[in-house]
Amino acid sequence: MSDRLDKIRKRIDAVDADIQRLISERAALAQDVAKTKQAEQGESPEEVLFYRPEREAQVLRKVLERNQGPLPGEEMARLFREIMSACLALEQPLSVAFLGPEGTFTQTAALKHFGHSVRTRPMAAIDEVFREVVAGSAHFGVVPVENSTEGVVNHTLDMFMRSSLAICGEVELRIHHHLIGRDRHDIKKIYSHQQSLAQCREWLDAHLPEVERISVSSNAEAVRRAVAEEGSAAIAGETAADIYGLPVLEAKIEDNPDNTTRFLIIGTQMVPPCGDDKTSLLVSTPNRPGALYRLLSPFERNGISMSRIESRPSRLANWEYVFFIDINGHIQDKAVAKALETLKTDSPMFKVLGSYPKAVL
Repeated sequence: MSDRLDKIRKRIDAVDADIQRLISERAALAQDVAKTKQAEQGESPEEVLFYRPEREAQVLRKVLERNQGPLPGEEMARLFREIMSACLALEQPLSVAFLGPEGTFTQTAALKHFGHSVRTRPMAAIDEVFREVVAGSAHFGVVPVENSTEGVVNHTLDMFMRSSLAICGEVELRIHHHLIGRDRHDIKKIYSHQQSLAQCREWLDAHLPEVERISVSSNAEAVRRAVAEEGSAAIAGETAADIYGLPVLEAKIEDNPDNTTRFLIIGTQMVPPCGDDKTSLLVSTPNRPGALYRLLSPFERNGISMSRIESRPSRLANWEYVFFIDINGHIQDKAVAKALETLKTDSPMFKVLGSYPKAVL
């Protein structure tokens, strides 16, 4: 070993020791935060919710601003997310319900947002995720709301029409599909969810045109079957491959590399502003000429940008609709508050679903 290489490795060892010491110091400070909150609020540890979405968003944005490489910003933010997750678990291990089973992209979104130190709980349906949070069996829930190629998840939107839960955050997850199995040369059938098979059709046609494609309820179920059946493979995400212990034979076989799904974090708390927020609304309007224009005009008058609008049947009368709207800003912002006051007065149905930090990555 050369003297130069030996010196570099000794320097790495010293840096590692410094990193470990600082992480331990941060963890101790997190414990001090927990004790201070309990003392100030006079509540038991089980009654105090230590997770602060706006605080975590601010920390991660500062990480991105400070980052000068050589690690990319996304990787640096991921590392800090895991440090925060581990420190928060010392204060209070979070329970997070998600649309299961184990290994779905929704679970991946939950781990991306909360880190791997949370306790994830798979639910069989979106309404079960909502019920788990309402009942207090989970601190938060994670549900899909829209995909860049497949559109909105109507069941999620419909749940907000009858739920008291608030949106506490959002996650944007780039969807990468992998071919998962034991031996690529021995594949006779491929299992996957119908949407995943469709999103990988061109790759499958080009590379495995003779292999039977079988649609199942979820990509996690596809991997489970690939484990159990000889000559089978699955199309799924990396989380499912890790959980079921099968190797990735071909990575990123999706036809559209920009395929992204947006997930919502649901909970019981309203989130204070972090400085870069989004607000989601549920509103209705009478069925008359110019109604939609009048609905949206308060945003234009107050200089508020709208990022999304979706309509759903109100289920109260034929041909009446409610609108799900995302706008930039927080309900505590003066311009947003002014626009919403007008909207509330003019709309038969008006509900703020939540103000929350925009997805950091």
